Amino acid sequence: MAELATIARPYADALFKATAADLQGAVAWVETLKAVALNAQLQEFAARPNVNAEQVFDVIANIAKDSLPPMAKNFLLTVIQNGRLAVLPEIADQFRGLVNAHSGASDATVFSAFAIDAAELNNLTTTLEKRFGRKLNVTVELQPELIGGVRVVVGDEVLDSSVKARLQQMKVALTA
Repeated sequence: MAELATIARPYADALFKATAADLQGAVAWVETLKAVALNAQLQEFAARPNVNAEQVFDVIANIAKDSLPPMAKNFLLTVIQNGRLAVLPEIADQFRGLVNAHSGASDATVFSAFAIDAAELNNLTTTLEKRFGRKLNVTVELQPELIGGVRVVVGDEVLDSSVKARLQQMKVALTA
């Protein structure tokens, strides 16, 4: 949604500049805030007309406990006071994009039919970094419907070597 992206951009830019000294630390707490902000019950609570910004901040601060440094609390309070809690996930995504651009890395999601252990993930990450020509921040999501193999998404690039994709290719070839 273009409107959310437009609203989120100045927040993400300001956050990137303010946390330049510890970008990786900031990524951790921004992702925590994103996860909390995605909660539907919290969004519903924050949208109530009789709830003020301090009450919403207190709820989130209690959920996040001690994982928020003072800068995170100030940022969160600013976002809430400006009525932008719903935009916080988009702010987090844009901030992550700025951090990745700064470090020359990209986020990669590996969809796998089965769990991948640490050694296999390291080998896969090394292979993918060579294939895509850049450092990758890899996350793994399980998708049993893939049957076997993996499907990798890096930005707008997709590398699909799953059994499901191969079966689909065979189906197309046989019906053509």
